[in-house]
Amino acid sequence: MRRIACPERDDWRVTAEECGFDFHTIDGERYWDERAYYAFTLEEIEGQIEAPTAEIDAMCLELVGRAIDDEKYLRRLKIPEAFWPLISESWHRDEASLYGRLDLSFDGRGPAKLLEYNADTPTSIFEAAVFQWTWLEQAIERQIIPARADQFNSIHERLIDAWRKLGAGRHLHLTGMTENAEDAGTLAYLEDTARQAGLPTTLIDIEGIGLRDDGHFVDLDNRPIALAFKLYPWEWMFHDAFGARLMAAPTRWIEPPWKAILSNKGILPLLWEIFPGHPNLLPAFFEDDPNAAQLGASFVRKPLYSREGANVALISAGVTVVEQQGPYGAEGFIRQAFAPLPEFSRQLPVLGSWLIDHVPCGLSIREDENPITGNTSRFLPHAIL
Repeated sequence: MRRIACPERDDWRVTAEECGFDFHTIDGERYWDERAYYAFTLEEIEGQIEAPTAEIDAMCLELVGRAIDDEKYLRRLKIPEAFWPLISESWHRDEASLYGRLDLSFDGRGPAKLLEYNADTPTSIFEAAVFQWTWLEQAIERQIIPARADQFNSIHERLIDAWRKLGAGRHLHLTGMTENAEDAGTLAYLEDTARQAGLPTTLIDIEGIGLRDDGHFVDLDNRPIALAFKLYPWEWMFHDAFGARLMAAPTRWIEPPWKAILSNKGILPLLWEIFPGHPNLLPAFFEDDPNAAQLGASFVRKPLYSREGANVALISAGVTVVEQQGPYGAEGFIRQAFAPLPEFSRQLPVLGSWLIDHVPCGLSIREDENPITGNTSRFLPHAIL
């Protein structure tokens, strides 16, 4: 694993805007950054990223199987009791998952370590699937990178295949907070892949969804929403005005309700509890667990629910080194062993390993000088050399 400086394409901004990547710059700062790329060997990709990703996903599914009908697990995860039946039924009906992203720390030497699992509403999929592949092709053509370069990236094709399987020709609604540029771009891309899979689609803002007297969720044309992809977290849906009607409504959701278990950072101590000492896991404990003292005075403190690194704190020798502000933490915190991110040219990368229909199939890399990856951390492409 190396970070290699390289010239950027003169026309990358025009290329980005032509393909709908209009959030390539955030608040005047680069989000997409191709002045360098991360290079891997094929063995690193296959043996140290792809294979562990599949193994971690399997462990997560085993955890769901244990937790889904176990009150002790659900209470520890602070999932509201009213929604336990919704979550359980979705699992026992084998409601399928479209995608997820494991965030990993990896330096090319030791085993990749799971930092967290973005299991419910992961973003950065368009830039991972499409724009970094465009960069690869053009960078080869322009002799920016070696002609033999490849990329760990079959996300786009696997999304289309997954939609065919999930949708079975049904009308698909896609919803989220469309005023957010990144969310709108993600929804537009996923809608495009669903259409390529042959599904008729409707894109609607989450606030545009209505509820009929018969208990059906409907769109602005009063069309019942039978199948819906939501870029909107389950923990928010549980507390929204229509949350109490989720159980009775016939809508099938993607991601399914059982993903509410895996989108909770409480899975980190639970995984460590079930698979202690696993080489791809970091020791982790609920903050109120006396065993958390095993971590000593240096650890990462994370709320059970959090987005984009909000309310995450790095504690070293009892001192808070860095902390992201945010609105989370009311449900409680976990503590995870402090594993410093590798440093490349003074940058700290986090690897996002993508799963489509539970198959590892792509990589996204975000880097920052801040050890807590946040919303404005830059996205850099990668190549296999």
